[in-house]
Amino acid sequence: MATNHLLEIKKCGQSIWMDNLSRDIIQSGELKNLVENQGISGITSNPAIFEKAIAGNAIYDADIEAGIRAGLPTYKIYESLIFADIRNACDILRPVYEASNRLDGYVSIEVPPTIAHDTQATINEARRYFQEIGRENLMIKIPGTESGLPAVEQAIADGINVNITLLFSVESYINTAWAYIRGLEKRLAEGKDISKIASVASFFLSRIDSNIDAKIDAKLAKGVDDISQEAKLKAVKGKVAIANAKIAYQEYKKIIESVSEAAPQGGRWQALAAKGAKVQRLLWASTSTKDPNYSDVMYVDELIGPDTVNTLPPSTIKACADHCDVANRVETNVEEAYQLIESLKDPDININIDAVMDELLVEGIDKFVQPFQSLMNSLEEKVKVLSPV
Repeated sequence: MATNHLLEIKKCGQSIWMDNLSRDIIQSGELKNLVENQGISGITSNPAIFEKAIAGNAIYDADIEAGIRAGLPTYKIYESLIFADIRNACDILRPVYEASNRLDGYVSIEVPPTIAHDTQATINEARRYFQEIGRENLMIKIPGTESGLPAVEQAIADGINVNITLLFSVESYINTAWAYIRGLEKRLAEGKDISKIASVASFFLSRIDSNIDAKIDAKLAKGVDDISQEAKLKAVKGKVAIANAKIAYQEYKKIIESVSEAAPQGGRWQALAAKGAKVQRLLWASTSTKDPNYSDVMYVDELIGPDTVNTLPPSTIKACADHCDVANRVETNVEEAYQLIESLKDPDININIDAVMDELLVEGIDKFVQPFQSLMNSLEEKVKVLSPV
């Protein structure tokens, strides 16, 4: 029998979650099989995934008709559909949640992307989703924007599991990690248990390379001064996202050792850990390789390591189970990673990584808002078709 490399990754301290959820995979038993036999220990969803699942799929029609009969507005029908899928997925993953002592077994759902810049609305929706869905192994996704981080802190203080999403820069990851710590400290100060809360910081990968590679290709197409400039540009192609992620992992290690400048007194994390707090794991997201010239599992192979999660779309799960090269690499070539990021400032390369990260965050929110609105529109059409005349 062929080796399933997903199960080998688990031995390196990394959990594999799936970036996909639909009623089809729940009802067919596919999800149960992935969880019980293939090493999948969590699920993430987002508006784009739900748009694909619901639009043009008759499997949801009976529930849509029930919503119409109950007089529900379209948005509430949408929530009834996705909340049911999320609850069922949580139930399938519950044994993993219990067996892993609440480390894994989570299902993530995004608060509406249209409120990404509204802190209080995000807090309100996170509370409502957590209460209405009613599953301990639910994780609420909140974007790591300036407005999102205070919401993360409050949600953690409320005892809600949080997946902070759309992180691109190392700085945004550090801010996220400290928002988690402040939330735990706030909860602890209120005399509440902090041992049952989990959080992941979702650090996006392939979109970084796609953006920077396009900039490099544009420079090369325009023509370069000499062979040395061409070599420098080609040397960073397809390498920035992984280097950036390796640097973020080094920051994670500093934070749990409480040697960050944000904690000059030291010991902040250890004090929380002593009360049962779980580390906020880095989660590698956007891990399907966009460029066919690169390995289809490069964002898996290069970032395997302890206290991390990698969330993969179904095609990457299949590819990885088949041919991932499993070894603990998240801390290999770290010095080279710092040098690579520094090299972007070289006048011959001249790529402003901070500007790229800001651009990707704005784009990222838009990439969730558009399918969300498209889903609402297609659902509205479906409601018209299925409504009794």
